[in-house]
Amino acid sequence: MPFIHEYVDLGYDDLKAETTDNGRRYVDPDGHTYPSVTTVLGILTEQAIREWRMRVGEDEANRVSNRASSRGTSVHAIVEKYLKNEDTSEYLPHIQQSLANLKPILDSRIGRIFGIESPLYSRYLALAGRCDCIAEFDGVPSIIDFKTSRRVKQKEKISNYFAQMSAYAIMWEERTGMPIINTVVIMDVDDHEPLVFKEHRDNYTNLLIETIEEYNRRQLFHK
Repeated sequence: MPFIHEYVDLGYDDLKAETTDNGRRYVDPDGHTYPSVTTVLGILTEQAIREWRMRVGEDEANRVSNRASSRGTSVHAIVEKYLKNEDTSEYLPHIQQSLANLKPILDSRIGRIFGIESPLYSRYLALAGRCDCIAEFDGVPSIIDFKTSRRVKQKEKISNYFAQMSAYAIMWEERTGMPIINTVVIMDVDDHEPLVFKEHRDNYTNLLIETIEEYNRRQLFHK
């Protein structure tokens, strides 16, 4: 059964994006520039990533990172096409397998779709980003993010994901007037069934605000 789309008008088609030495930035329709939410929240994982790179070596770290990035991009793309009721036969078998893993969740738990790959920004947060999916999940309007992982992750280890989705929820409400408090991570995991994590937006807004403040302090220090 095809997915039902009831797209919400954001008042603009897209946001201009640019990559700088300080990460990705977006420009809103009025010309204001904001760092991406992923650039800002990178602070939360930078130490763990630095320690991992030192442990495995730069060459191996680059190999694993590039492979993970490529897979993540392809899985996002095939899921987007599937949710748009478009043909997905062009993708390689291992990406097709990721979609097959996720289909039971997508088919049974996603309802009306309000936005896919929606470009969002918030003047309140001074952040911008692109949200994977805004849709009903288990009948509740939700911010939905699709992730891939080589191993099973525990919920307490993905606070950065929930902070990211809290940002999207705030951006969405600011842009549309439609409040969303439910956030969902759907994760395709190697050699394991997919994982679904659900959280309330407000449980991670403090972490989000604190990380934004730290990012802004660093920016002032480097000026």
